[in-house]
Amino acid sequence: MPTVAAPGGDGLDEAVTIGVSIHVPEPYGSRVQDARAGYGDPQARSIPTHVTLLPPTETRTGFLPAIERHLRAVAAAQRPFRMLLQGSGTFRPVSPVVFVRVEEGAQECRVLEAEVRSGPLARELAFPYHPHVTVAHGLPEPVLDRAYEDARGFRAVFEVAEFVLSRFGADSVWRPWRSYAFGPA
Repeated sequence: MPTVAAPGGDGLDEAVTIGVSIHVPEPYGSRVQDARAGYGDPQARSIPTHVTLLPPTETRTGFLPAIERHLRAVAAAQRPFRMLLQGSGTFRPVSPVVFVRVEEGAQECRVLEAEVRSGPLARELAFPYHPHVTVAHGLPEPVLDRAYEDARGFRAVFEVAEFVLSRFGADSVWRPWRSYAFGPA
């Protein structure tokens, strides 16, 4: 897992894994989690339904104040936008992932991702950024095929007005930690 560090500090404090995402609101978020659980995805209940802006990234607790300042500044420069999630996609054969496509709001996600993944959160990615909502990951091919077919009928429309900084717990559960509303505070 890549590590990022904000300038300054001695780096001797506790390691923490963070991520930044747009959370999918209810009732859509639960529908995706229920589907993931139904496919036997062991991560179904440990990850809120989301569109990733910063993948899991290890840092130090001492760097969190600078990271939070950065995220507040990024959010302050954004405006709410409409997101349409619809239909299915996959990263196979490169990666065993089936997802719901971001049909509207993808460009705004790309801008946000680039802004979030700058400054104290600058890091390289293993794959080019592609906004999506994971439905199944790392499961047998027949299950991924079924998830792909099932997700074809998924549709959700909502306004995005914030993103969330989450922390990965010792129990392997991602928990929202801080949210950052768009626009000036």
